Amino acid sequence: MLVVTSCGKNYYADGRSLPPSGLLNRVLIAEQNPSALTKGALPFVDAYYDIRHNYNNTVASFAISGYSGSLPATIQNMPEEELGAVYGEGDGSFALISYASEKEASTITIPGGLSSSVFIARDKSFVYAANDTTHVVSVVDVANSKSYTLNLPNVYAVSVNPGGSIALLFVRNATQAAGASTASGTSEANFAVYSVVHLTEAQSNDAVNNPNWTYTSGSISNTAQDCEPQNQPVYCLFPVSTGASASFDNPTKAIFSADGASVYVLNCGQECGGTTSSITTIPLTSSELNTGVTGGEGIALTATNTYAIPGGATDGIFNGNTLYLAGQQEQSDGLFSGYLTIFDTTSASVTGTYAISDGTHNRMVFGDENTLWIGSSGCISGERYKQVEAGSSAAYGCLTMFNTSTNTATLDAYKGDATGIASVTGLDKVYTAEGGQVYIYNTADMTERNNANVTVSGTAADVAYMDSSTDADNTIY
Repeated sequence: MLVVTSCGKNYYADGRSLPPSGLLNRVLIAEQNPSALTKGALPFVDAYYDIRHNYNNTVASFAISGYSGSLPATIQNMPEEELGAVYGEGDGSFALISYASEKEASTITIPGGLSSSVFIARDKSFVYAANDTTHVVSVVDVANSKSYTLNLPNVYAVSVNPGGSIALLFVRNATQAAGASTASGTSEANFAVYSVVHLTEAQSNDAVNNPNWTYTSGSISNTAQDCEPQNQPVYCLFPVSTGASASFDNPTKAIFSADGASVYVLNCGQECGGTTSSITTIPLTSSELNTGVTGGEGIALTATNTYAIPGGATDGIFNGNTLYLAGQQEQSDGLFSGYLTIFDTTSASVTGTYAISDGTHNRMVFGDENTLWIGSSGCISGERYKQVEAGSSAAYGCLTMFNTSTNTATLDAYKGDATGIASVTGLDKVYTAEGGQVYIYNTADMTERNNANVTVSGTAADVAYMDSSTDADNTIY
């Protein structure tokens, strides 16, 4: 990456200011238990030279200053905004990290206890979180310094579009049949997906002291699961209806189309104890949205179609109109095998299925040289490891490199769970967090680079390329 000088200041080629470290290609590491004195740190390394110190070795190491969170677990990478959002699973801390100053910019308090899933909108206006222990949904209005909790039994995950206008919540071990809606009398126990909705002032007044307020607009009617605070509601949770050709089977997350017009909910199916893995589409039309508000708008969402994905669907990533889906398929012996399914959203059809690492897939990132990198956890609990125990020499690691031009998969040797992937675009390399340590791979052939100067003393839980050109370079949320 080039640097130019103008008026006494240095800039990246894309207009970002040169950070204090002087490094142009930084990979941030969420490090747990780096020493006996602290439970968390955020070191970053020079991903051009693959070293923790500067080139002249006058600075021994770099780290985000001011960070004090406990057990940092995930990094929501937002390089376009020069920000990272780090969640600490040890204390529930949620810290905004300034990539420009290489300091902790602020912390956001999330009510409701430790979160199982958390997301901040790119403009930093709203934070949404799900708590699977206390069964509450948290909404933090950052701009107005207000926070709210809403009740939703067995909620465990949240997915939010980049603008923060659609926030979907998923209920653990839940299924929802076709034709389910509050208007048709479906009971609240039979919904699997909900939407967080910010009410208008008129709606808030109408919903006073009514946690199960019913929204009505023309022929559309939807009754809330909960509205809070009850004396003057600001937010409600509304169930997502299913049309005659749509259903949910253990939904886990949502993927949003690039044009913002559609949502694709991933149904885990058999892999999560259900029946059929699939994807379910939800169109975002004006009649379904609560216009005139900031934050959650999906007040009357209805899923329209469900498409079976036999290879499994627990994570996904878009490339134009092509949706790559990672998941597992149950085998005859009861174990699961990992597969990557390619789904053409234009024709609504599966165009290919390919074997990849076993395990629960929750990391997918595009890399240089037409590669897609997929990470999973628990890969030694699947079919591949059983075959290795029986004498097979097949690779069974938790990391897969998939070449999207040749449709071929290469598996890593087993190093532990692949909990983080950062594509260092333009340099033909990928950083990963596997088994609690940092590794580096060449995108040409998945060969390993020397990682001796980027390893950490604690446990590496996640990695993020701070200087990527796109926020898509990290897909956990």
